[in-house]
Amino acid sequence: MAVLALPVDQRVIDIDSRRFASIEKALVELITNSDDSYSRLEREGLEVSGKISISYERHQNGAIIAVTDEAEGMDYERIRKVLSYGGAHSLMAQGEAGGRGYFGRGMKQAIYGLGYGWIKSLHDGRYARVDLFRTEDGGYMYDDWDGDRPSEDDDYDRLKIRKGCNGTHITIIVENPQTSIPYFSSLVAAITNNIYLRDVLQRRSVELTNLNVTGKKRASLLLKYEEPESETIIGPNAGGAFLYEGAEYDFTLTLKKAENAELVLKGDERTSGLLVISDTAVFDCQFFHFENQLGTEYLHGVVECPGLAQMLVKGHPIIGDERAGLNIKEPFVAAFADAVSDMIAEAVRKEQQRLSHIDHATTSRRTQMMIEHVLQRMNKIAVEELGIILPPGPGSGRYGPFDTGRPAVLRFSTPFYYRKVNHSFHAAMIVDLSQLMEQEILTFEYQLPESIKAEPYLEDMTVADLPENGRFEWTITGSEIGAKGRLGVTSGPYSAFCEIVIAESASGKGYGHPSGKPPAPWNMDNSVDMFRGYELRNLNNDIERAVYSPEERLILINTEAPTVRLYVNGQGHFKDGARLLLAELLLDVITDELARRYVDRTTQKGHRGAYRQAKQDLIRRYGVEIHSILLGS
Repeated sequence: MAVLALPVDQRVIDIDSRRFASIEKALVELITNSDDSYSRLEREGLEVSGKISISYERHQNGAIIAVTDEAEGMDYERIRKVLSYGGAHSLMAQGEAGGRGYFGRGMKQAIYGLGYGWIKSLHDGRYARVDLFRTEDGGYMYDDWDGDRPSEDDDYDRLKIRKGCNGTHITIIVENPQTSIPYFSSLVAAITNNIYLRDVLQRRSVELTNLNVTGKKRASLLLKYEEPESETIIGPNAGGAFLYEGAEYDFTLTLKKAENAELVLKGDERTSGLLVISDTAVFDCQFFHFENQLGTEYLHGVVECPGLAQMLVKGHPIIGDERAGLNIKEPFVAAFADAVSDMIAEAVRKEQQRLSHIDHATTSRRTQMMIEHVLQRMNKIAVEELGIILPPGPGSGRYGPFDTGRPAVLRFSTPFYYRKVNHSFHAAMIVDLSQLMEQEILTFEYQLPESIKAEPYLEDMTVADLPENGRFEWTITGSEIGAKGRLGVTSGPYSAFCEIVIAESASGKGYGHPSGKPPAPWNMDNSVDMFRGYELRNLNNDIERAVYSPEERLILINTEAPTVRLYVNGQGHFKDGARLLLAELLLDVITDELARRYVDRTTQKGHRGAYRQAKQDLIRRYGVEIHSILLGS
């Protein structure tokens, strides 16, 4: 066997392979290679099966993937040729083939980037194999098995290629520790929705098999991209043209608007955008001059321009070296982008008008957690440092930022008990009996120091053992100033916790303290927090950017305010990159409300200067902290 170094500067492929350590990207490369091979046969007038079979075997620290087709196949010399690295050696660059493959390095990147592998191919009755691997010192090598040989019946069976057909089978052993190993379902979604494969999945039979499933349960899954239900607003295949260096180039455009579906706006799995196709290759997915702009959130479609592939063959840099889409700065692409943008401009403008007013908006989960951290911190400061303690508010029956009409399944009468040392008080747990079955178990968790006693001390109880009003109370006494603890209850997926703080100067009575009065009504709110949450809501004016709603105890950020609206897309999502604006708005509202309540307890109540001075003091004390939390530092 001849073991040889890959014919390329080893440093070049080392850099490229590190960028390619992704199972999804590797499969995209191998699937599109098979599609190109089928397309070349079709251009010769030959019938093809169009079958591309993928197998996936996942392990905790690695995986095995294999891709098989029944296309051209490769003889020994052809395999040696495709191992040459770089655009000058590719079939497309040499004018021998269309489609993709201009850079001549995708398959090698796929194998070396993930680990090692081998290529087995059948062509005109000959069998050839080449193994690609790395040496201990990091060199990129291949083993050509001393050339090809006549094919045997067993070769077709092992490669799962029909006897008498040509085809190629590529196996990759994924051992790169930097590679994420997706679950089968995640891989299915990533491949099915990938922008570079959507066209392929329509014209080829691409099947994915999970080798981790055994026996009768193992079955091949046919991959097909399902377009969202949509209305066609331009086209289908509306004609367009543009001029470049005196010559006219044609393209066709289909633009649709999704109905009742929220599209993915970014990444290789985006469902919005115009899929840019030339010959059989997808070059990009974007909106050109309108990319990332309001009005494109529900639009998607296809634009086909044969001239892009023609220019690529001629050596024009119409796509970047990283193959991350069209190179908009290239003159031919720029002329094409201008023409397409002009053609969709009116449709985008109408969408901008439709989406310019939003009743509610949402933040990402990470931004939401940051804001919750800010509010928890400021609620604690209000109680412990400023001595501002509010009574429980009216029940809202809310799980999140919008009404559900139902109270929480489990809750405490207040999540925060700030009570005086050596004074007993009641902590009340409330259960919505309509949402739990009688036989379900409530499990109690006591995270209490020895100085805090809770009676009765129960580890669990059934829902049937609760009183008819669903209320259960503990009598709690704290004997040490500064002692802190938590009391919790869980039942299946539901849970609720309250925090207990024992202080020297806290109110001896307080809310929830035994007083001889009847328990609080069932619909009482489970929060004494001043800042219970936030909403991005249309306040029907464009002047106020953010206000405090004392009835709801919410900070309301006005989506109609121009500086807020600027960072909300048409789907009602607030951009993470504008957290600095959120920090300013939260700081302004929080310090304003804290200053008002603090001054109102003093003889300075009603004096504007006192409110202004108190707010400035609070901004100096807590402004940096609020900004730091929302900046993630």
